[in-house]
Order: sequence, then structure tokens, then C-alpha cells
Amino acid sequence: MRRLWTIAFSVAFATTAFAHETHEGGHDSETEHSMGTPALLEAATRTIEVAMFETEDGRMVFEPGLIEVQPGETVRFAISNDGLIEHEFVFDTPAEIIAHKDEMMMDAAHDMAHDSDNAITLEPGEDGELAWSFSNAGVFEFACLIPGHYDAGMFGPLVVRPTAM
Repeated sequence: MRRLWTIAFSVAFATTAFAHETHEGGHDSETEHSMGTPALLEAATRTIEVAMFETEDGRMVFEPGLIEVQPGETVRFAISNDGLIEHEFVFDTPAEIIAHKDEMMMDAAHDMAHDSDNAITLEPGEDGELAWSFSNAGVFEFACLIPGHYDAGMFGPLVVRPTAM
């Protein structure tokens, strides 16, 4: 337990020691992304609750670790940061996730809080919501792109799978 607190405070200090800016580079609400389009919360036909937290062995995780939706489904993500440090929930194509992760590592001098149609950053104890209409089948990814979090296990597949005939 002592090790977990040491890790948590080290990461918390490292992330809050940098200047804080909002990173708005999300997808334009008017254009379709390969996953679909942003949606109004009221339009959601299903809610998926997502918790973000650290484990006693030092990993950083999402619960659930896998998200499955169907094309045509509009989903409200109810996201909670149940951890001791800042986390974020970002979903995109695997290539975009990795590219953005690399960008975040290179720009580690800034604490970029995400606030866009497909991303949200939450402080410990905070809750937030995102809504998305999924239109295309495929395997996408959700992740926390705060430097070090992805490498600590904070990512998972977002599968848009048509219903079986």
C-alpha cells in the first residue's frame, strides 16, 4: 500500500507541476469521423458507465476494460475518476490514439486537459459525460493519454460490432 501511495503522489506531483492548458483538438461536430459523430446526451439510447482508477499493484485501469457497441447506436458515456490522480477518457482509432500519445509525451512540459467531443479529462472524484453516435463497424480504442498512464495499462478496445444475423 505504501508503494501505491508513493507512485500516486509522484505521478500527481509530476502532472500538476506543469502549466495547465485545455487541448481542444477534437473532431468537428459537423463532420463524420470513422467511428461516427458526436451526439447530444439526450439522444443516447444507452449509457455505459466507465470508471478510471489506479490499482494497488500500480496499474492504471478502466472499468470496464472492453466496450462493445453497435453501428447506429448512440451511447452516453458516464465517466468517473475514482482514482487518486487526474485521468482522461479519449476514444479514437488505434493509430490516432498512438499518435496523440506520442504528441503528449513530446509536449510533456504542458499538462494538456482534453475537452472535445471524444475526450474528457477529470480530476480525482470528478464525473463527466460524453455522447457519440457510432455509425461504422470496427475496432477502435479508448485510453488515458496523460504521460505514463497508457504504459501503466490505461487503455482498452472499443468494438463497434454489428448484431449477428
